[in-house]
Amino acid sequence: MPEIIENLTVDFNVPFVHRLRFTQDVFGEDQQVLKALLESSDEQPARVQFWVDQNVADGTPQLVNRIKQFANAHPAEVQRVGSIQFVPGGEEIKNDIHILERMLKVFNVSDLDRRSYVVAIGGGAVLDAIGFAVAIAHRGLRLVRIPTTTLSQGDSGIGVKNSVNLFAKKNWLGSFAVPWGVVNDAEMLTTLSNRDFVSGFSEAVKVSLLKSPADFEQICRDAGEIRNRDMAKALPVIKSSAKMHLDHITRGGDPFEMLEARPLDYGHWSAHKMEAMSDFTLRHGEAVAIGVAIDTVYSSLELGLDKAVAQQVMQCLCDLGFSLTHQTLEDVETLFRGLEEFRQHLGGRLTLTMLKAVGQAVDVHSVNRDNMLRAIEAVKAFAAARQHVR
Repeated sequence: MPEIIENLTVDFNVPFVHRLRFTQDVFGEDQQVLKALLESSDEQPARVQFWVDQNVADGTPQLVNRIKQFANAHPAEVQRVGSIQFVPGGEEIKNDIHILERMLKVFNVSDLDRRSYVVAIGGGAVLDAIGFAVAIAHRGLRLVRIPTTTLSQGDSGIGVKNSVNLFAKKNWLGSFAVPWGVVNDAEMLTTLSNRDFVSGFSEAVKVSLLKSPADFEQICRDAGEIRNRDMAKALPVIKSSAKMHLDHITRGGDPFEMLEARPLDYGHWSAHKMEAMSDFTLRHGEAVAIGVAIDTVYSSLELGLDKAVAQQVMQCLCDLGFSLTHQTLEDVETLFRGLEEFRQHLGGRLTLTMLKAVGQAVDVHSVNRDNMLRAIEAVKAFAAARQHVR
């Protein structure tokens, strides 16, 4: 009888290209940058549909006309498909599954195909949700992100993750997909509230702690100026953070998180849970600031990180404008469920990134509950002392 059992295991690589651009005014003097990303097909104009965060549209009344003027100025290269579409900003878009359905219906009636472009303009939550819809339509349209917040320009807008929330769990439904292009435009940041402007810099602190002691020290030195929106100080931090995230994604060896570790999610196990516990009234960047503070103090208690570094991290985050406290920290039993949800989201055993020194990350697979509780109390005490001083 012939042998019918055969086992084939083949390693293969898929080439991806990540296109990150930095501009001052993408719909003004720098519009050639966007036009160049929208490659035509078969000598036909690129078919492009624009989707805009409603919060951004409300804060930038001239944006819609500028988008139309951009498309009208380049008819041979850009064909705008349908009306400019608007979606709710913030976590609202990720919490309503019917918005996802609406996006897919619009893609369908617009006859978008895998060589069509969706240009998504908005904050991180909007980019996440639109990115997920784009990734599952025809198994992937071409997505160009124009992040409009400090958080999305320095972190999530660069990434390859797309998602919406489901079952009251952060990012439960999602996909990995490399965007066609990302444009970090300085003009988009000008209408942010002070709260939203500051919010993005917790991720910059996070990635610098993991990868660059020099960048961490620079952020700490410039924290006050950044908080006061000195763009000469803020823009280099955003650019550096974006480049470090890009380097990790493209050269870190695990862009789709197939392995155990997720170093870029340092401080996020508690941050994601706090967001859900607050019904997403807590901004992602605010939750990350608290989570980074907690895990840094924990690293000093459990892993030998210099306690002065933990103090410096908390001070730096406060100088940037974060309060480092929230009522969700009072419900530690619910908060600790975030550890299991974090494990499930990745799969396999629990793996958290902690610090032995700035620039020296280490993976751990268990948590000393007593020391984590001590870390939470230490962050709360630091925040309370800062508020008392004020």
